[in-house]
Amino acid sequence: MAAEKRVRFRSWWLPWVLLAPQVAVITIFFFWPAGQALLQSLQQQDAFGTSVEWVGLDNFRRLFDDPGYMASFRITAQFSILVAGLGLLLSLALAVFADRVVRGAAVYKTLLIWPYAVAPAIAGVLWLFMFAPSIGIVSYWLRQVGIEWNHLLDSDQAMTLVVFAAVWKHISYNFLFFLAGLQSIPRSLIEAAAIDGAGPWRRFWSIVFPLLSPTTFFLLVINMVYAFFDTFAIIDATTEGGPGKDTAILVYKVYYDGFKALDLGSSAAQSVVLMAIVIALTVIQFRYVEKKVNY
Repeated sequence: MAAEKRVRFRSWWLPWVLLAPQVAVITIFFFWPAGQALLQSLQQQDAFGTSVEWVGLDNFRRLFDDPGYMASFRITAQFSILVAGLGLLLSLALAVFADRVVRGAAVYKTLLIWPYAVAPAIAGVLWLFMFAPSIGIVSYWLRQVGIEWNHLLDSDQAMTLVVFAAVWKHISYNFLFFLAGLQSIPRSLIEAAAIDGAGPWRRFWSIVFPLLSPTTFFLLVINMVYAFFDTFAIIDATTEGGPGKDTAILVYKVYYDGFKALDLGSSAAQSVVLMAIVIALTVIQFRYVEKKVNY
């Protein structure tokens, strides 16, 4: 057996110099804001920061006594499950079809990648115009089949709109990883299963999908984080958390309470809770879901 090759630096300080830029970025853009949020969550201050009072855990107590905040947990759970589930299923189906395309494959794949280049706010505006009750082309088609669409008044329709917009925006990202995973599977395995008499569905569930489990697990984590954080601009552009607060997920409520209601202490406490939830979900996925991943 060949001996393991290890890289040795001649200077003890060189590894730290190479790590310094990444450490600086993480410290400035993650640990420092997280520390500031944790500190502010224990304080009560006015909108201009001229009066600061130490209140301890009072901000957290008020949060969990607020029925509106507890309702946002349900809304966020529903929204994130729908976005992650639909996004993974649709992108996997598209990747499977793209992997089989022979003619025009480059054009097909390019068109599927385009949505990822659209900014979240622009994606929200696009879907808002398509589903606008008075001028939207999709709402017009729905009226033709007897469906009265008005997401400004109907909570279920508003949730459907933001879910579709969020899935469409992120589907290209999932598609790229699934397609790369499919193309890395040895064709000899699939051909051998076909020779043994396995049908398309049997080949997919017995060979293809298990070999895609590392990619699927990675995308599951990424999609959950995306649903919790990166969908803020889509919701702000389409429904602004309405009607009422029925599409106000946790990250949007952090923004609303902090920048519109000017309750900085409550907003900071919400950001700490949201950060803890995402960390806990990620740990749970790595602790339990990863056991079923075949590397």
